[in-house]
Amino acid sequence: MVERGQIAPADRAHLAGWLARRFTTGQDTQFALEGCTGWPYVAEELAAAGITAHVGEPAETAAARGPKKRAKTDKADSRHLRQLLADGRLPECWIPPSHVLECRALLELYHDLRTGHTAWVQRIHAVLFHQGARQLSDGLRSQDGLAVLRHIAETQLTGAGQLQVATALDVLGALEAHLDTVRRRLLDTAAHLTGARVLTARLYGAGPITALALTCWLGGKDRFSSARKAVRFAGLDVTVYSSAGKRSPGHLSRQGPAVLRWCVYEAGKAHARASAPDHAYYAQVKDRIDGKRAAISEARKIIRQACHILSEPGDDALATS
Repeated sequence: MVERGQIAPADRAHLAGWLARRFTTGQDTQFALEGCTGWPYVAEELAAAGITAHVGEPAETAAARGPKKRAKTDKADSRHLRQLLADGRLPECWIPPSHVLECRALLELYHDLRTGHTAWVQRIHAVLFHQGARQLSDGLRSQDGLAVLRHIAETQLTGAGQLQVATALDVLGALEAHLDTVRRRLLDTAAHLTGARVLTARLYGAGPITALALTCWLGGKDRFSSARKAVRFAGLDVTVYSSAGKRSPGHLSRQGPAVLRWCVYEAGKAHARASAPDHAYYAQVKDRIDGKRAAISEARKIIRQACHILSEPGDDALATS
């Protein structure tokens, strides 16, 4: 018998109640769901009800549908997932332990805060340029730089411009306080996670936070069958669209966790130092193309190296001490 319906509101309590009414304890039940927003709590409630959860990778699940002949609806999606699961063709995602999911959430929060901080700094520079004021030379990382900015605002900006700069500085102060709190917690977590400690010690350019991100998204026994698939998972592979014999220029797929891409890209830029072990390759790519492409190339190398390093401890890489 096939039943269709909607669980509303879509929260943990209503899902748990529906599972308790619908499925009995000890019943052999398989459940397929798509790995989109909210899947962790659904998987947790399924496990608590004794149901085996299978999380489908969204992009590969959509690709398994083939040429789309009908509108994308909830009914069509659920039928597609059910059929893939019954046929044993569901492209499944790895379901990490709860402490790894917590680390991922903290890393995403840290990334959002850093992105917001950069955006507000750029707003300050935009205000100065828009009103023709002198540009900052020392930046905003030092007290001298802040003093220069306040002097410029008082002497060269209009009232609205002064308010814009003052507001941006207040927001930056709040963001920096939150950044410091989250960073301390991430560093403490990285110090107690086996894989993060190993990567920090053995992988050049990978600090504790980058090592933590690599472990949380790449760790686990047999996580990837090849390092190339890990690069693709991180969204650092080059994709080319082809139609009617014409090919568009290649570009990064940018699929997968944005936090991981950001971390390994920053780690890749560390090879710009003359003392870096792979500086010669970085300099060669930079001279031939540009520094950004060189950092991306190094980021791919870091992903591949991390996969090989994490394969040694296997699931122990996710253990805490």
